[in-house]
Amino acid sequence: MSRPSGASRSGRRDRRPAPRRPVLDGARLTAYDVLDAVTSRAAYANLLLPQLLGERDLEQRDAAFATQLTYGTLRARGTLDAVLTGLVDRPLADLDPRVLDLLRLGTYQLLDLRVPAHAAVATTVDLTRAIVGAGASGLVNAVLRRVAAGGDRARWLETLDGEGDDRLALATDHPRWIVQAWREALGDETPDGEAELEAALQADDAAPEVHLVARRVPRAELVEQSGGRPGPWSPYAVRLGGGDPGLVPAVRSGAAAVQDEGSQLAALLLARAPLDGPDAAWLDMCAGPGGKSGLLAAVRPPGVRLTAADRAPHRAELVRRSLRGEEDVEVLVADGRQPPWAPGSFDRVLLDAPCTGLGALRRRPEVRWRRTGDDVPPLAELQAALLERALASVRPGGLVAYVTCSPHTAETVAVVDAAAARDDVEVLPVAPLFPEVPDLSRGRYGQLWPHRHGTDAMFLALLRRTR
Repeated sequence: MSRPSGASRSGRRDRRPAPRRPVLDGARLTAYDVLDAVTSRAAYANLLLPQLLGERDLEQRDAAFATQLTYGTLRARGTLDAVLTGLVDRPLADLDPRVLDLLRLGTYQLLDLRVPAHAAVATTVDLTRAIVGAGASGLVNAVLRRVAAGGDRARWLETLDGEGDDRLALATDHPRWIVQAWREALGDETPDGEAELEAALQADDAAPEVHLVARRVPRAELVEQSGGRPGPWSPYAVRLGGGDPGLVPAVRSGAAAVQDEGSQLAALLLARAPLDGPDAAWLDMCAGPGGKSGLLAAVRPPGVRLTAADRAPHRAELVRRSLRGEEDVEVLVADGRQPPWAPGSFDRVLLDAPCTGLGALRRRPEVRWRRTGDDVPPLAELQAALLERALASVRPGGLVAYVTCSPHTAETVAVVDAAAARDDVEVLPVAPLFPEVPDLSRGRYGQLWPHRHGTDAMFLALLRRTR
């Protein structure tokens, strides 16, 4: 008769220890969960990570490490993949996406954070065993040990092929097409264009400050509440060195909000421009999620009616929340290309056009790898159509502010130049409206940059319909 499993010849059960079940590192598991969500369902890290950190109640040090791991790994994906390509015996696209994200997570720790090899490898192997299985953990262990043997990022970059823009793309964690787009956008206006190009790309890799906008509260009071400091460009901006903006009383009440200082200047462009004739009706044409509408509502002169429109119902709802408590405002669910309002209905129109979002790469690091150059032409076509309708929506003499959170020439200068070629459109220079902001001019237009201004890379243009 056979013995029960685990019994010895004497009938006693073996007392061999059970296999070790690793306690997974909370910071690394959280970072992996965000990477997986970005890969598998196109999630946005800046929205998901705060949610997970709140749910998991990590200690402050672990939460900071999870944040560094998440954003750093997403940002460096191109360089990490270039290293891994030579160490895996199959195309990376053929790997289980979970395994590839785990390899990226471990490689980032070894190359950029200089986490001791034994810690980076062991914790990543433990995660792999728990998430994917024992078979995959052997592959991850072998590959990460080879990464560790190759040294830090600088040593690995020496081994990778690349010159010119290819080298710069690897060194600054950008796709080559974005490097080329930034080169064109910066132009030849600076004495050392190559050095500024690298500075602009590196600024995309730095963690941004949180900016607040004082809408219905004096800025001095918001500074006192938040412990921040006044922003240098917008009279409504406060910059925070740290902390949770959601704990600021004015933010909780809606009297203030989180808004990049560059976005504040985009709204102020429309409000500051001199206008001949009546000034009673303003339109925010692509208003979601409502930050610029909120500031326009706060700074408009008495008697001005503000209309805010967005074609997506859920974004229009966000605009309603942003404008809650404001009088003489209207929120519409409407496509600006087929508007419900009559031509010439407004005195001022803000068109914050849908774009690639390349100007906010420091806030959404995954966008640099999610977008491709093929995304630009259809967006430029949409932008041109919206700008045409925006110009039709203002009366003769009315103003249109065209802004995008992208410096890409095809989404900015090319779109506005085409509209300005009409004989009923006049371009107004942007820089004179912001004399306090240095290095703003991009020809007749304006361009903000993280490395120059500490803001997102917002493009600003101002047009007048002459007849």
